[in-house]
Amino acid sequence: MKRKILKNIEWGILICTLILIAIGLVALTSATKNSDYEELKKQIMWVAISIPVMIIIIFIDYDFIVKISPILYGIIIMLLIAVLFTEPINGATSWFNIGPFSIQPAELAKIITILMLTFVICKIQKNGRDEISRIPKLLLVLLVFAVPTLLIIKQPDYGTALAFIMALVFILFTAGIKKRYIISAILLVIIAVPLLYFFVLPEHAKTRIDVFLNPDLDPRGAGYNIIQSKLAIGAGELFGMGLFKGNQTQLGFLYPKTTDFIFALIGEEMGFIVAAGVIILYVVLVTKALYVAKTAKDDMGSYIAMGIAGVFFFHMLENIGMTMGLLPITGIPLPFVSYGGSSLLSNFIMIGILLNISGRRQKAIFID
Repeated sequence: MKRKILKNIEWGILICTLILIAIGLVALTSATKNSDYEELKKQIMWVAISIPVMIIIIFIDYDFIVKISPILYGIIIMLLIAVLFTEPINGATSWFNIGPFSIQPAELAKIITILMLTFVICKIQKNGRDEISRIPKLLLVLLVFAVPTLLIIKQPDYGTALAFIMALVFILFTAGIKKRYIISAILLVIIAVPLLYFFVLPEHAKTRIDVFLNPDLDPRGAGYNIIQSKLAIGAGELFGMGLFKGNQTQLGFLYPKTTDFIFALIGEEMGFIVAAGVIILYVVLVTKALYVAKTAKDDMGSYIAMGIAGVFFFHMLENIGMTMGLLPITGIPLPFVSYGGSSLLSNFIMIGILLNISGRRQKAIFID
């Protein structure tokens, strides 16, 4: 059985992941040069923890993982509630501090919510695929999605909440939701965006949007990070300034260079070729995840793979987009490259599940 799984696995996913990890560790080596490589050491430790977890996940039938998702969902909801009562860090109550380490429940909530959505949708569609388009059933799916998402918004962590929305959209589209709901949702978003901006968003979130539209409004305040990020990427030109030689990176102008703006560090010190290579790796990773969804042996596998593809797609698009000034800054990390233990572990679990699904495909449904 194990041999069959290993034979069918979409190895391209793992190869892309390992290359991104390697690039991330090189970038973190430069980013942590002046801090005794503390975050680099922690990241290496999290890689050492995450890889065995990924391997274990590959060999546990994803059908079983989905079956226990209601239990995992209940646990993660309790953790998301509990984290709201912790001491704020940079204005957000998103982390549990355990000794020298911080655990962010919202990161693990992404994959657990995808599994729970899959569980609910598969139960609904036992009576027919069109059942997902019935209002009461659709509301149940939206409720499962809304509870963790609203708790994460409460922290506040709008970037992660947007990743949840992207995963939901990918899953519902694959589940065959009727087009009228998709059109209605698009119209609702168009109407809601200005209302949210004027009446719901806190002042700091509005400032981020204003600065995104015009960074020169506050070049020494809210617009500072994006201006420095664009300067760093531009300074790298084709081949980069060289490791440990980036002006914005090494002189402390680029911040936070280990998490949100690590792509700017890559652009400055490694140049356009490596930065473009990183983008290509993410495109291949997302494309492979979509292929796993297309060739999965059942709807359950397809929904999970699509949800994971949605999360990776959003993180890639938002993080790289914000470092270039193309999208507002939301504090979204770059998967496998940015520093962050909870993020890294959660991403490796998602990779493990993708490999799990691909390893259990039927040869008969492979498409040339």
